[in-house]
Amino acid sequence: MQEIELRHEELDFRSKEAFKTLRTNIEFSKDGVRVVCLTSCTPNEGKSDTSFELAKSFAQNGKRVLLVDADLRKSVMRERHKKGRVRVGLVNYLVGKTSLEEAVCNTDIKNFHMIFSGPVPPNPSELLGNERFQELVRRSRELYDMVVIDTPPLGSVIDTAVVSKVCDGAILVVESGAISYRFVKRVKEQLDVTGCSILGCILNKVNMTGKGYYGKYYGKYYGKYYGKYYGKYYGNYGEE
Repeated sequence: MQEIELRHEELDFRSKEAFKTLRTNIEFSKDGVRVVCLTSCTPNEGKSDTSFELAKSFAQNGKRVLLVDADLRKSVMRERHKKGRVRVGLVNYLVGKTSLEEAVCNTDIKNFHMIFSGPVPPNPSELLGNERFQELVRRSRELYDMVVIDTPPLGSVIDTAVVSKVCDGAILVVESGAISYRFVKRVKEQLDVTGCSILGCILNKVNMTGKGYYGKYYGKYYGKYYGKYYGKYYGNYGEE
């Protein structure tokens, strides 16, 4: 197992409480939820940071947690570690070049393990749909209390639909004021086809300073600009 230290910032009180609420809602959503995937409609909506903070929240609550970076095309998770070299990742495991144990990173956060994406492959969807990924999920269920899988935007590529088939539930991260209702509905319908339960939707990057309900009762910016821009147009997601 690899050893790394993570680069992460402490959230403010409201943000911590929001992730505690999200964690609790997942725990009580239905029986047997152990593996969840997070996706979004487009890049830069904040799903990767949401995945990270959710996994960290579970770990801080005493759960043994594995966070899997399954965004094989344009990962932003690789910027998370600050000390310790990540030698191998998910791609190395999926192509049979390393074992699952060797791909896992033990972090400086108690109970929190990660698998980084690894090198960019030419065939991400095929790798995520192969037997080794299914085996990863099966074994992770035995070793961990909760597995959080960060996946690419489903509105851009089909990878999430492949991953969601072996998950207990999916969560859709939507940027406030940036994504149309029709687009969200279309992405939801893509998840419905896979048969994966949709546990809910997270409204992200909410501006709490403006007028109206949120500005009136909270009076400050409550969201956080998560993630990283990784593809200007949906059609070239993952291309250089």
